[in-house]
Amino acid sequence: MARTRLYAGEQLRALRIAAGVNQAAMAARLGISVSYLSQLESGERPLTASVTAALRRHHPAALSAMEGEAPARRLGALERALADPVLPPSPPAESIARLAEERPEIADRIIALHATMRDAEARLQMVEEVMASGAEARMPWEAVRDWFHDAGNYVDTLDRAAESLAEAIGEGDAPSEGALAAELAGRGVTIVQSRDETAPLRHFDQARGLLTLNDALPAESRRFLLAHQLAALRFAGPIADIAAAGGSDAARTLLSIGLANYAAGAITMPYGRFRTAARSMRHDIDRLSRRFGVSFEQACHRLSTLQRAGAAGIPFYFCRVDMAGNITKRHSATRLQFARFGGACPLWMVHEAVAIPDRILVQHAETPDGVRYVSMAKGLVKPSGSFTRAPRRYAVLLGCEAEHAADFVYADAIDRAAPPTPIGISCRLCPRPDCDQRAFPPADRAIRVDAEVREVVPYRIV
Repeated sequence: MARTRLYAGEQLRALRIAAGVNQAAMAARLGISVSYLSQLESGERPLTASVTAALRRHHPAALSAMEGEAPARRLGALERALADPVLPPSPPAESIARLAEERPEIADRIIALHATMRDAEARLQMVEEVMASGAEARMPWEAVRDWFHDAGNYVDTLDRAAESLAEAIGEGDAPSEGALAAELAGRGVTIVQSRDETAPLRHFDQARGLLTLNDALPAESRRFLLAHQLAALRFAGPIADIAAAGGSDAARTLLSIGLANYAAGAITMPYGRFRTAARSMRHDIDRLSRRFGVSFEQACHRLSTLQRAGAAGIPFYFCRVDMAGNITKRHSATRLQFARFGGACPLWMVHEAVAIPDRILVQHAETPDGVRYVSMAKGLVKPSGSFTRAPRRYAVLLGCEAEHAADFVYADAIDRAAPPTPIGISCRLCPRPDCDQRAFPPADRAIRVDAEVREVVPYRIV
């Protein structure tokens, strides 16, 4: 009998993240190309004999776990593939289980075909979005955003180092502003406040060891910038090593800044303590913000990074949306994925939240693939400090799949017996034929226009 093929994309990706290496380093370790590793991690290809041998040399325990869990993973993957709403109704559960057990090679083929179909849809989405944006290549900012997405929004090396530092210098849940300032002073850094309203939020004169902070900063922002500067100095080596794979000079610089910001979040919200507190509070953002002395947005963003192997938090999606509907931050550890360019579905309540600052909105929604989600959105305002400059207005969105609703306090405000709001990713990518909020037809569907009939949307999707 032929050797059963092993698809272990999620486990391989989790192993790489836990090891604190990027795709290029892991590919070199396994003796394969980066593109081939990407296909393995996406579940598009099975582990080959040579890859299995390399894993056995470098990660024997992880390989044993992958092989031992293969039957259960195969059944789960087959059930998800056959439940895809674009396919005919799924056969009975007993039939699926028998197929996975008695004909694993056929089950693997079905899983691979489904993954290939989804990959083709993702590639179409990318092409469509790039064409719609008029961009010929990723800008440095987009490249860094995609780097964090590919890393699962979790950087193990920095996260663990920051947690150790926080435990060494902090008292209580996390280091205070005074503890951070003292640590910087010990490294020869002098901190001053600038009363110049036009001054940058932070400026570091490396030659003089002088860190200048804008006097108008709120306490949580000031503390975060102190942590950022400490991380940039304390973890300069690891940050430089990771950022070396950032691409262009601008992308590497932006990635370095992003990594220092990541470490700052891990210092002010140490992984273990923050995860434990989040679970005990059912992820109540206001309570977490007060306990750790951070802003609402900082707490939301940190929750989306809790992806440590063996100690992961609830898989959340997180995004920040500006007044024009542009997604300026995004990450998803769930099946919901954000559009890489432009705005999001107009039915997401995050757009309403932008116009209603300091008020939390909740939503029960369903995507075209039938997955249901519970979300929380809050509009925020960052004062400019002057009447002559408009404040920054935006909203943050945090959500999870509905199966985790019991651990998400905001789900208590939702009537889950009522029909969920039908949302999509963006109009150009959404297949729903009957949405009155549609701005554009889907990129992969034809339309029919009747000159004698005028409905809310002036065309029908074929």
